[in-house]
Amino acid sequence: MEPADARRLRADRARQVADVLRCQILRGAFATGVLPREDRLVAEFGSTRNAVRDALDLLRGEGLIERLPGVGTVVTTTKYPHGLQRLLGLGETLHEHGEVENELRASGTITPPVAITSRLGLPADSPVVYLERLRRLNGVPLSLDQTYLEPGLGAALLEQDLVHEDVFVLIERLRGPLGAADLTVEAVNADPHSAAVLAAPRGAALLMVERLTHLADGRPVDLEFIRFRGDRLTMRGTLHRSL
Repeated sequence: MEPADARRLRADRARQVADVLRCQILRGAFATGVLPREDRLVAEFGSTRNAVRDALDLLRGEGLIERLPGVGTVVTTTKYPHGLQRLLGLGETLHEHGEVENELRASGTITPPVAITSRLGLPADSPVVYLERLRRLNGVPLSLDQTYLEPGLGAALLEQDLVHEDVFVLIERLRGPLGAADLTVEAVNADPHSAAVLAAPRGAALLMVERLTHLADGRPVDLEFIRFRGDRLTMRGTLHRSL
């Protein structure tokens, strides 16, 4: 049996190798879809064969790679990049990767908790329009979106093509340009309902995005809670440090 310190060192090294390989996979570094042989990875990372194998097991558990007899270790899943530099809808962001379709699972006017109306700048007892959409890219489930809209705008949106168009596009068509959005991203476990709708394992890690979007004049109009499948999407952005 390995000493505890040795096991910890091996596990640490495996995570380091897995992080670099994951980044390479997501950026398309392996054009053929096949990763280098284990002995090449050992030499490249200056690591042990056991640590490299543990790293590959981590990536296999994430569904990124698979071992095929006679072929080697192959990339099995592509994550789609979601940029953070601009305020765009999902269809606008991923248009080059295929067609985004929306399944409208629920819609209507509700009286939400005060936590919702206050974010939208509405009186506590105000009704809002609620939408729940399952969003697919090329037929594959990608996100489950819960959207709260101020009532006038929401009622108008319900008359639009919510299946094929982004809410952002429709809002600008009806109310003029959007300005900015407040954004929070965190990891949450898939509850049974979300897992079933997204065809994800129960308890799988999802990317939860909370986004409050404002019109160009600063008025909040759209509050969304979006659950993305973490195995199918990655967030990317460029950060600048102002001095």
